[in-house]
Amino acid sequence: MKLNAKQLRELEEKRARGVVKEVKRNPIYFILEDIYDTYNIGGLFRLADALAVEKMYLVGETQTPPNSRIKKASIGTYKIVPWEYKKTVKETLECLRSNIKQITPKKNKKLDVRSLKLSVFAVEQHPKSIPYYKAKYSLPVVLIFGNESYGVKPETLELADKIVEIPMWGINKSLNVIVAAAIVSYNIMINHLNN
Repeated sequence: MKLNAKQLRELEEKRARGVVKEVKRNPIYFILEDIYDTYNIGGLFRLADALAVEKMYLVGETQTPPNSRIKKASIGTYKIVPWEYKKTVKETLECLRSNIKQITPKKNKKLDVRSLKLSVFAVEQHPKSIPYYKAKYSLPVVLIFGNESYGVKPETLELADKIVEIPMWGINKSLNVIVAAAIVSYNIMINHLNN
């Protein structure tokens, strides 16, 4: 099922829950830490829907639906993308890791051991970062995106397995959070689909 912007906006909450169940999700998780701009949050819901991410976590100072600006910018995808609010990234990662450990193989199916380890990447300009396209990603993967002004918090960077960045050749230090999220997450999806 593919819906245009008008159809998504008009999609009733009850029907949206049914649509959510039909979507084959990819084992990618977004964590939005202290994202202030509600239009960015809405845009990230649209991106999360485009990639069929497993879940999006809105953390700390990040606003949540039914904020009218998030609803408007997301064109209704906030009804489709599974999301949850958490106070901290640490709490979110603990929750995710405990859920991953509960995954058991179905009878007569090989268990892919890689699928049991959660890979955590912070997307941030940092002295310890590597270019996003040089990182080795394995699914399931968590991508942490930070505040528009100060980025991912230092204590959160300590929780990541790796810090990845998008090279910038101009004067501006960074890209809009939606653009950065799209570049990194689509790179992961394309590599995953090609392997």
